Amino acid sequence: MAVLQRKMPPFPAALTITTTIVVVAAVFSSLFCSVSSYERPLPRRNLVVPRRKDLDSDSPEQVHISLVGADKMMITWITEDSAPAVVEYGSSPGLYTNLVTGSTSSYKYTFYKSGYIHAATIGPLHPDTTYYYRCSSDSARNFTFKTPPAQLPIKFVVIGDLGQTEWTKTTLENIAKSDYDVLLLPGDLSYADVIQPLWDSFGRLVEPLASQRPWMVTQGNHEIERIPVIHSQPFTAYNARWRMPFEQSSSTSNLYYSFDTAGVHVIMLGSYTDFDSNSAQYGWLVADLKKIDRLKTPWIVVLVHAPWYNSNTAHQGEKESVDMKAAMEQLLYEARVDVVFSGHVHAYERFTRVHNGEANNCAPVYITIGDGGNREGLSSKYIDPKPEISIFREASFGHGEFEVMNATNAIWTWHRNDDDVAVVGDSFVFTSLSSIPACKI
Repeated sequence: MAVLQRKMPPFPAALTITTTIVVVAAVFSSLFCSVSSYERPLPRRNLVVPRRKDLDSDSPEQVHISLVGADKMMITWITEDSAPAVVEYGSSPGLYTNLVTGSTSSYKYTFYKSGYIHAATIGPLHPDTTYYYRCSSDSARNFTFKTPPAQLPIKFVVIGDLGQTEWTKTTLENIAKSDYDVLLLPGDLSYADVIQPLWDSFGRLVEPLASQRPWMVTQGNHEIERIPVIHSQPFTAYNARWRMPFEQSSSTSNLYYSFDTAGVHVIMLGSYTDFDSNSAQYGWLVADLKKIDRLKTPWIVVLVHAPWYNSNTAHQGEKESVDMKAAMEQLLYEARVDVVFSGHVHAYERFTRVHNGEANNCAPVYITIGDGGNREGLSSKYIDPKPEISIFREASFGHGEFEVMNATNAIWTWHRNDDDVAVVGDSFVFTSLSSIPACKI
């Protein structure tokens, strides 16, 4: 993206992770994150991004933004010491004509205590406009972001299972060259796996991008971080650090929610909370789908961590995939959802439009994009022969771009990280199901 390249500071310097952290993370991951026993190619080095030495203890860092309704943005940042939870912003460089006071929180995880986590929602904002802002009245750190357009076209970047490795860094650098509006991430963000300082490292790693474009995320298995007896509450760090606008969609949980942007209704589902027909999430999804007006949002996009369709040998038979698909697939089909993005499997795969295991022209396209750059490596083994409903599959790191052109057409491209350069490996032209007469509800 030209704008990001021009305005974005270089990615923070990264240090090789210590042997102790690698070992401890691997142990906890194997115990509590349901890591399968399949073989993976060796990944690149893990990275730890240290706190900048030039920052004061009350300087903002780990800044990221997220959409709140049609014309607001939530700014989230962390300080080591107490600082005012204020955001100053305006539409001209250095002229902060507006000030909003937010809230401050923190959390404890065993012996770790987080910094001060601040969040403030600013707006109303104009669409497709660049804003300039600073946090905690810190004049040494100035940021910019651009709001999404109010109408189509709009461009999404989609990445899953991001982590913080040298592959992650390459993925982020490639994304920075794309002129996108909103980033969607279907779970497995930091791969901290109970080592809480790695959440801080992740926040610093993604700040150059996440402070400039909204990041909308949902949880994966690596966000659970529940340790029996020691720390029984799941999603502690995730919920504290990556609060999404769930209340605005009448959800009661940060683990699932929806939002509208331009002409797209995006639904974020939670693979690791209850999803059966008696669950709160199921009831919320039924109500949310009923509210959709395809004249206003002709496209419906769903994100979920554990894939419902998967021809990789990795993560086969897991209840988060099998049981959730059994509970909710019919709902998405009847609502004429256009595409379902998932992560979890560390590879790329695109299915045809499929429902109940068979090709169906009025069903969603299912795409697995769990290839952002995680520390566990790639899932390189596929079921042979390839199922007919699987159109393209490849075990490479990379990212996807979903560009919705108008109410009828969208273009999907998957970019593999080929020798650190983004190369288009797969593409598909979508026709919205709302525009196909045979698929009208």
